[in-house]
Amino acid sequence: MPHDVFLAGATGYIGRHLIPELLARGHTVRALVRAGSEGRLAAGAVAVRGNALDRSTFASQVAPSDTFIQLVGVAHPSPAKAQQFRDVDLVSVRQSVAAARDAGVAHFIYLSVAQPAPVMQAYVAVRAEGERLLRESGMPATFVRPWYVLGPGHRWPYLILPLYWLAMLVPGSRETARRLYPVTLKSVVRAIVDAVDNPPQSVRIIEAGELR
Repeated sequence: MPHDVFLAGATGYIGRHLIPELLARGHTVRALVRAGSEGRLAAGAVAVRGNALDRSTFASQVAPSDTFIQLVGVAHPSPAKAQQFRDVDLVSVRQSVAAARDAGVAHFIYLSVAQPAPVMQAYVAVRAEGERLLRESGMPATFVRPWYVLGPGHRWPYLILPLYWLAMLVPGSRETARRLYPVTLKSVVRAIVDAVDNPPQSVRIIEAGELR
């Protein structure tokens, strides 16, 4: 069944690769972009100009979408960006949840993060807050929880994969290593597209193990 998808974060690392796959499945994609960034949007998507941090600029254009995908986030997260996570990631998901709820969206897909985690506490806390907002909204939702997404420009964790393998051999660290194991861009895109095709009745969580 084709869906009408509203996508926030369409010109980012994952969004650029996600749009062609959604279109290939027969879905309509309307993508939120800042004025002047339309040229970075993947071909085939309909540009919706607005500011992801201010729902008054895009809320009226969410309908008639039945699916909302939230990919907005600070690029290349690090502990030094704790305030940016609150100013961008958290503000944007608050705005998106409110806009989607008011528009009657039937399924909200949120790119979250693996949790709990022993590092990146501010980042994890913001994503957990986004999940809480969605649970409280009452909208059926899918939380996609990768830790690190391997792909173009994001390959350095390949160097430390042997450390993950060793950690998986130790009972005390095995669960954490599996939860935080890097996943590929292709697998994350596929999981999101599959989630669009198969909306849940309540809340579904896709952990790193499923993404592999």
